[in-house]
Amino acid sequence: MLDFSRYPIVVEGFSYSYPSKPNVLNELSFRVERGEALGIIGPNGAGKSTICRALNGLVPHFYGGRVRGRIYVAGMDTLKHTVAELSTKVGLVFQEPETQLSGLAITVEDEISFGLSMLGYPKEVILERTREALEKVGLRGLEKRSPFELSGGQQQRLAIATVLAMRPEVLVLDEPAAQLDPIGKTQVFNVLRDLLRDGATIVVAEHEIEELATFTDHMILLDKGRIISAGVSRDVLRQVELLKSSGVDPPSVTELAYLVENACGLNLDRYPITIDEAVSLFLELLEDGGRV
Repeated sequence: MLDFSRYPIVVEGFSYSYPSKPNVLNELSFRVERGEALGIIGPNGAGKSTICRALNGLVPHFYGGRVRGRIYVAGMDTLKHTVAELSTKVGLVFQEPETQLSGLAITVEDEISFGLSMLGYPKEVILERTREALEKVGLRGLEKRSPFELSGGQQQRLAIATVLAMRPEVLVLDEPAAQLDPIGKTQVFNVLRDLLRDGATIVVAEHEIEELATFTDHMILLDKGRIISAGVSRDVLRQVELLKSSGVDPPSVTELAYLVENACGLNLDRYPITIDEAVSLFLELLEDGGRV
């Protein structure tokens, strides 16, 4: 018996082929606990975007194709429920914020309230949720600004706010920092950290592995549509040779520790994933006889 109260996302033996591209996903199985952040990494073409779309039903309802296996989100079988029904439980944020925005709203607050208005929510509910979403993504004070006057990072935070206003149980983001400059990336990942601290359940497919490593609980490494490694984020990122053979660059400090370990004949019990951890580790090694 599946415990959906504990696992809002359950993927069981899920395989998928687009109408014109077979075997994009192959026998994926994983679960995400409530309040957990899962990172999905892998090279281009690994299937990261496809699994994100499958989590909210766009795959296969919108794209068509062939499916085997099951995905349950908040207890809902994605094959048996429409995208509209699933959208009340899972919010999907795309790479390009412009594709998420309606193009019809004059102001930031209008953009956030647009989806709620289309669903017929009462005015007081719309106002409350709009204020709440603005606060969560740090856009208070920009309510009256046009969405198209925002920076890239601000637009992506707005896209996240439009999803948060629906109060989904699960937030899925498909490479949300891919089109952003360093400042925009920092803004978006700070929002995700805040949401996680507030108890959100988050799935993020992303190339920015250093950022993912700082707040995800677990990671999945995809290659050619298959899971080739899964577990605690730190343990997945320690597999430097596997990551590189799959076309994924590990965090720079992690790879440096791996090279130092092999060059100096060391046996490190841990690899750093942040600069602070790397500084601490290498200081320890220097103090331990200067073997580095």
